[in-house]
Amino acid sequence: QVQLVESGGGLVQPGGSLRLSCATSGFLFDHYTIGWFRQAPGKEREVVSCLSYLDQSTYYADSVKGRFTISRDDAKNTAYLQMNSLKPEDATVYYCTAAKGPTLCSDDVMDYWGKGTLVTVSS
Repeated sequence: QVQLVESGGGLVQPGGSLRLSCATSGFLFDHYTIGWFRQAPGKEREVVSCLSYLDQSTYYADSVKGRFTISRDDAKNTAYLQMNSLKPEDATVYYCTAAKGPTLCSDDVMDYWGKGTLVTVSS
């Protein structure tokens, strides 16, 4: 059974850091592109970052470029999103996703979605 379980969310002050983890099972992790998305209530879903399994190429939204880093540990079937210099506008629910094969970084191609983890950025 496919599982994507996010963890690491929580409360952090502006300028602080968090590392989100995505533990996966039930599919061939090392043959899937990993994506991180976020969505606040009343707003459209936004791509944050993607990481290809094939060539380790990455994509970052302009809003997080230089602050966030996506990575994966194939031995642990786990993906990560390191978030630095957090801003209040980063506060929302973050979702870990997986897409079969080398795909574009788009929510419409993602095959599996986690339940999300809440990030709160407040002083």
